[in-house]
Amino acid sequence: MNAYLPHSDQDRAQMLAAVGATSVDDLFAALPESLRVAGLALPPGLTEAETRDHLQLLADENKLWGHSSFVGAGFYRHHVPAAVRAMIGRSEFATSYTPYQAEVSQGTLAHIFEFQTAVCELTGLDVANASLWDGPSAAAEAAFLALRATGRDRIALSGALHPETNQVISTYAAGPGFSITPLPVDETSGQTPPPLSGPPSDTGVVVLQQPNFFGVVEDTAAWAKAAHQAGALLVVVQNPVTLGVLEAPGVLGADIAVGDVQPLGNGLNFGGPSAGYMACRGSLLRQLPGRLVGRTVDAEGRTCYTLTLQAREQHIRRAKATSNICSNQALNALAATVYLALLGPVGLRELGSLCLQRAHALQERLEALPGVTAAFSGPFFHEFTLRLPFPANEFRRRLREQGVDPGIPLGRWFLEKDRELLVAVTEVNSPTGLDRYVEAAGRALTEGVAA
Repeated sequence: MNAYLPHSDQDRAQMLAAVGATSVDDLFAALPESLRVAGLALPPGLTEAETRDHLQLLADENKLWGHSSFVGAGFYRHHVPAAVRAMIGRSEFATSYTPYQAEVSQGTLAHIFEFQTAVCELTGLDVANASLWDGPSAAAEAAFLALRATGRDRIALSGALHPETNQVISTYAAGPGFSITPLPVDETSGQTPPPLSGPPSDTGVVVLQQPNFFGVVEDTAAWAKAAHQAGALLVVVQNPVTLGVLEAPGVLGADIAVGDVQPLGNGLNFGGPSAGYMACRGSLLRQLPGRLVGRTVDAEGRTCYTLTLQAREQHIRRAKATSNICSNQALNALAATVYLALLGPVGLRELGSLCLQRAHALQERLEALPGVTAAFSGPFFHEFTLRLPFPANEFRRRLREQGVDPGIPLGRWFLEKDRELLVAVTEVNSPTGLDRYVEAAGRALTEGVAA
């Protein structure tokens, strides 16, 4: 590990200069001053017990939103059963690194195989790999897989794709010089409608998000038909929690399905870590990045597991590799596997239904408030966009003062949408929490009109 650390002031200065910084403090310039702490200011000479008490007092000053948070946009608060933490906290899982030697890694390989199986069942596709870094990197890898399979060099991206996923794919594409074509969003429905003439004829892949960034459910089947008519493949970036209610992307014609397992038994943890999943049709098997685990039998006929089709540059010649990804976030994938095993198909459907019902109930109540309208008419799952009578940042500030974090202002990514707010509702948002949101929103809107 030390080989990757700067060993001298000159090394550090060169590293900082390479990213346009003059000091380490510059690396944290994006954080508002109000969120920075200049050390813990611990009094000298404290005992261990006194230090613990002092740190607890500091921690008590943190604001915990709990059931009054309605923030989503890719990462979501769901209840994580205690059994998930208990299982992944076992030493054989928490300390395992990577299953290079199959003969001594049977436990790790077995749970990765179960993860692959669960992803295939969720997505309705034939084969899945042993997870990837996260959802956005999985989307970029899927786009590259499709371009290799079609022999084309144009990527069509839905305008309703998460802006940060869009950025990751665009960054990946910049190196080899692949073209990016944005697909327009219907400003009424919030969906990405397939153009009558289909995507450009040299398009190798269409990337669609389901539900999309604005929370609206897209027409996957229509896009699969349009993409295939143009000779392209369809990649669907899907929130896996929706797959207890919405039809699997593979059944609707998608060729590749990707996403992030964070909503499945993984906490928010300040934005990570997480794991990306990827599944595809059997005809694309040899183009899958990363690694796959296969089940077989040993010389004595006993079931065993092995790594197979490792098409990454660490194992084969770089020119033949499909990806340089060398990690598969196995512990986070294990959390998702345990979570799915606990819920089962019925539990996942009940979870999705509860999220859907509460989200629609909250949207209806908020729309009844003066000046609040739905930004889009398209169907949604558990996330929706509101249009407010004044800037969303101001609305959020007023609700936070009342102990409610109402969602994410879209002006963060779209300057023209500064009055729009993205609201996410999950099963942890209780009916009482919904009541608090509506009451706080009513007061904030009244203040806004008076101002």
